[in-house]
Amino acid sequence: MPTHPLTSHDSELSPLHHGFPFDPTHGHDLPRLLAVEAPQGPDDFADFWRERHARAMSVDPEPRIEGPWTAVGGVRVADVSYMSTDGVRIGGWLTVPADGRITQGCVSTHGYGGRAAPDLRQAPPETTTIWPCLRGLGTRSLLPGVPSASAGHVLQGIGARESYLIGECVADVWCAATALRRLVPETAGRLTYLGTSFGGGIGALALPWDDRFQAAGLTVPTFGNHPLRVTLPCTGSGESVRARFAEDPSVLDVLAYFDAATAARHLRIPVHVGAALFDPSVPPPGQFAIHNALAGPRELLVLRAGHFDHPGEPAETAALEEAQRHFLSAAGRTEASHSTA
Repeated sequence: MPTHPLTSHDSELSPLHHGFPFDPTHGHDLPRLLAVEAPQGPDDFADFWRERHARAMSVDPEPRIEGPWTAVGGVRVADVSYMSTDGVRIGGWLTVPADGRITQGCVSTHGYGGRAAPDLRQAPPETTTIWPCLRGLGTRSLLPGVPSASAGHVLQGIGARESYLIGECVADVWCAATALRRLVPETAGRLTYLGTSFGGGIGALALPWDDRFQAAGLTVPTFGNHPLRVTLPCTGSGESVRARFAEDPSVLDVLAYFDAATAARHLRIPVHVGAALFDPSVPPPGQFAIHNALAGPRELLVLRAGHFDHPGEPAETAALEEAQRHFLSAAGRTEASHSTA
């Protein structure tokens, strides 16, 4: 399992100055982070997710290209929408290589800030990518009665595992994959996933049950190790969950089914993880719990910080994106050689 720190020697020696009323490292150095474990989860954890996946696979996504194609930076971009579970139509974008050469498809999700456009730097070359806005989030999938801010969105339906909105966001990923294969059949034999923060946690929950995906990149993923997460203050969605837990500890019974680290125990495809040593929004122990639990080939890039402006951040981000592009492309070549052997 390769582990590649992106931090420079000088960065490791100098602490990051901040004004938070808590320590965004939560007292964890790298060796301690690499020792964080994942909860085992409920006995019917896998059954719960397999049933949800089967339900999503029965949906006809009815994908539509909406509006004209435009050319941006070597790709063609169009608005797209598709049906997901519970009759919700999801909006997003589709990007296709301008030269028409397609070797793989990708579902790329976003952080809790949503997205207003695709981030064309992220996807590997020769890749057709669908960029959904998961339900309730901007700018293409806002829903009446569903808060678009993370503090409310993460609590929507949390009273029961059947109604928790996070489960339907996972279904949006599965339906996005179906829509992509319908729109661009060339992607059917090779599908990857990219997700950051909220999208990283959603990916860890979605990928173990869907054998259409061959590799993934997860960056500063959230929803890892909820029993630990509810004890750690943060500035992200976890703070709302922590406050809810303080009022009603039984919420952990629901969250146990939505623990991205528990799901990672079932994830056997190659996965690249970018995890941060310092992160005020997504506590690092939860990020590393997801990485540490992965059951298949994995690669770790250790970031100096996540969700925090710091010296060297642009170079760190560029290096991470390049590493994930290379990882997904290399995993694709390995998968292809195995399938033809």
